[in-house]
Amino acid sequence: REAGFDRSMILSYGQDDRVCAFTSLKAMLEMKSVKRTSCCLLVDKEEIGSVGATGMQSHFFENMVAEVMNLLGEYSELNVRRCLSASCMLSSDVSSAYDPSYASSFDKKNVAYLGGGMVFNKFTGSRGKSGSNDANAEYLAYLRSIFAEEKVHFQTAELGKVDLGGGGTIAYILALYGMNVIDSGVAVLNMHAPYEATSKADVYETRRGYEAFLKGAGI
Repeated sequence: REAGFDRSMILSYGQDDRVCAFTSLKAMLEMKSVKRTSCCLLVDKEEIGSVGATGMQSHFFENMVAEVMNLLGEYSELNVRRCLSASCMLSSDVSSAYDPSYASSFDKKNVAYLGGGMVFNKFTGSRGKSGSNDANAEYLAYLRSIFAEEKVHFQTAELGKVDLGGGGTIAYILALYGMNVIDSGVAVLNMHAPYEATSKADVYETRRGYEAFLKGAGI
């Protein structure tokens, strides 16, 4: 449903994380050409640890990369590892938007706001950065440069106050391969509630952000 006096918001069940899956896949399908091979991973069970054959903890992505390299006649364990470590990734996941009804749960200067554009979470986790992927400064600077070039609106945030908020994503799993990865996506109000709210402007800018990333992917 549309929400707001100006119909600027989307009210729907399960936008965490369908809204990021939608923007990621749509951006990839609409790209006419890319500099590097691109893919969109839609994985399951993130909320319970990314377990199982359809979760990111499984080796399906690594196995698929090996299959592709084998078809190219360049397979070796070392080449697969080099390929993965040379990759760049945006881990598409929602971030918590500032809720004035629960203002004490947020740090107003380090939180996402509806209408502020695509969100980058340099680190997630809980109790500070525990269990998170902490993206390096060089990668963040690279992303800022391509977003500035494509005039994509973005904001940076964390998931609630330290020792109060927090949450996990799949970013740390891909970082184990040595690839550059950072959490990014759409800000959501009422996350995990029966109806979650997002800004149409944020959804649009997030799709544009993923397109800009695919267009110039690679440090």
